[in-house]
Amino acid sequence: MKKKKKKVVFTNGCFDIVHRGHIEYLQKAKELGDILIVGLNSDESVKRLKGKNRPIMPQEDRAYILSHIVGVDVVCIFEEDTPQKLIESLVPDILVKGAEYKINEIVGRETVFNSGGKVLTIPMVKGKSTRNLIRKIANLYK
Repeated sequence: MKKKKKKVVFTNGCFDIVHRGHIEYLQKAKELGDILIVGLNSDESVKRLKGKNRPIMPQEDRAYILSHIVGVDVVCIFEEDTPQKLIESLVPDILVKGAEYKINEIVGRETVFNSGGKVLTIPMVKGKSTRNLIRKIANLYK
């Protein structure tokens, strides 16, 4: 019998205040393959991308929560603003991002395409976002 190669799926993000939209997104990503690797922006990277008041949750907490979500196999924290170097070292079979991205905007797509892999988008859960949660909490304390 031939040994079947496991399909590696990669996605990434800040995952600051994990919510239902994140969970559903990660579950859909896992359905695309056998191993789901999540690249997690470091605290410094989130600060550069989202502003000085972010992240709300430190990277250790975000990584812990992500690693305990059913379907997430590996969590890798990266310091850069994009996961390009991480994708180049992993070369996943499938690279996934939320549907707010166009395929030609997804960082790492060339690496994956050049290795014969796929780059896909997954629809986001409408109304579920960290930004909405932060606004809702802030409004409670005005």
